[in-house]
Amino acid sequence: MKNKKLLVFGSNGALGKGVTKVFSGNDFDQIYLFDFKFSSDESAPNIKNIVIDDLSIEENVKSAFKNISPDKETLYFLFSTIGGYHGGEVLWDTKVTDFDKMMNINVKTNFLIAKYFSDLIKKSAGGSICLTSAYVADNPESGKSVYGASKAALSHLVKSISDEGVKINLTANAIAPYMIDTPANREWMDKKDYGKMIKPSEIGSLVLSIFNNFNFISGNIFDLKHRFDF
Repeated sequence: MKNKKLLVFGSNGALGKGVTKVFSGNDFDQIYLFDFKFSSDESAPNIKNIVIDDLSIEENVKSAFKNISPDKETLYFLFSTIGGYHGGEVLWDTKVTDFDKMMNINVKTNFLIAKYFSDLIKKSAGGSICLTSAYVADNPESGKSVYGASKAALSHLVKSISDEGVKINLTANAIAPYMIDTPANREWMDKKDYGKMIKPSEIGSLVLSIFNNFNFISGNIFDLKHRFDF
């Protein structure tokens, strides 16, 4: 039986906290949580909090991965919630700086995370990576041009990782939610519609299922738009 270790990037945000609660109740031998700060120092014996810096800088990503040692008897799994949003403007009113920001946070950071995770996998037994794309990546909406373009690039990256990962026993997928139930999203949504948003814990359960079947699930972008509140 191989050891199983999990890495969660962006673990202290609303989505990160929700999925981590799901992950921590399962059979991972070690869980590494990465974020810029942590709201609490409390940690289970098998959970390690790692403070990171700007992940669009390669040296910072390289430094983050120095906390994990490769092992031929270990399977590694990684879920990244890292990303950002910009919207509400048509393309001709969008600043180049906003375009650059979306590409940096949504594409470049996850490219670097995947790059160094792949290097870890090459020296280990294998594993799987799951990134956070967005429903708009493949379903364009007015006012979300640079956000959608950056998430579309991320989805393409996932499919490329899946194809190339065959050589190193690495599978890759992404979730693409339309709306996640977070405090920030609740601020502008009608209370009666809260039940339509995907819950972080539900995303955690889905990602866990993907990881539990990682050896044959790869190259998928899982659209998460509709949620029925029974």
